[in-house]
Amino acid sequence: MSLIVKNISKKYGDKLVVDNLSFEMDGPGVYALLGTNGAGKTTSLRIILGMLAKNSGEVLWNGKPLDAVNVNVGYLAEERGLYPKYSLLDQLMYFARLKRVDKQTAMDRIKYWADRLDVNEYVFPSKGKGRKSPKSNKADQLSKGNQQKIQLMSALLSDPELLIIDEPFSGLDPLNTDLFKSIIREEINKEKYIIMSSHQMPTIEEFCSDITILDRGKVKIQGNLAEIKKSYGRVNLLVKCEQDIDSYISELDLQVLNKTPSEYYLRVRGEDQAMTFLTRLINDRITVIKFELREPSLHEIFVEKVGADHNEK
Repeated sequence: MSLIVKNISKKYGDKLVVDNLSFEMDGPGVYALLGTNGAGKTTSLRIILGMLAKNSGEVLWNGKPLDAVNVNVGYLAEERGLYPKYSLLDQLMYFARLKRVDKQTAMDRIKYWADRLDVNEYVFPSKGKGRKSPKSNKADQLSKGNQQKIQLMSALLSDPELLIIDEPFSGLDPLNTDLFKSIIREEINKEKYIIMSSHQMPTIEEFCSDITILDRGKVKIQGNLAEIKKSYGRVNLLVKCEQDIDSYISELDLQVLNKTPSEYYLRVRGEDQAMTFLTRLINDRITVIKFELREPSLHEIFVEKVGADHNEK
């Protein structure tokens, strides 16, 4: 199987919000679409899903135009997409039916995911003593995080081969963020194709091998994340010492990116300059607690590629 997004563009009036976006997934895994608010990420995802008409380009699944009616696709939207005044169970059964999941299979999967996501009390509330069986909760009775769980359930009910998740960790506390991450890992292990959009750069680094960064609808940087980071070289240096080292930093003309009460975050010209710095510290008996030379993070690359242009505006 393969997913090919080829030269898709979208205009609203005279405004071009997606400009000639292309990327491919030739195997299972996670592909990331990144960008600032308004960069065109959600619009691109909706075009891929067929929810929005495109002005040009094509989206192919196994060489044929992707049709969400005939291709098993799951979608977790950034916005809440539940009906606020209808019961959760009725909605989940309805969403499963839209994906042509039979009633018994749908119920089995709802029970599994309700347990897995710890929302049994809302989907299947327990029967009180001497009372009739209570109805499932309505969506507007849930917190933002629990609504997100229900939406993830609806995206997974059809056991989709292509899963598109837009800001999946929105509204989640750290425990539930870890829960969602574990579920995404399970889907990866099932060899699913996943497209993820998120503002949480460490999470993107955790899951995604290939990325596209959009800025005002245009591709700013694209490719394999490991190769992109490798191209920068190991030029970021984190240093923590017991003594003051400002004079050494100044003497060697190191760029200070950030300074906290206990650590320095520096930019060096290469590994040789970093080793010269370390040698000087050791020779002068400076106590070095931490000395970490690494490639830039995705967050730093994102800020460099996108932030500079925005600051010029």
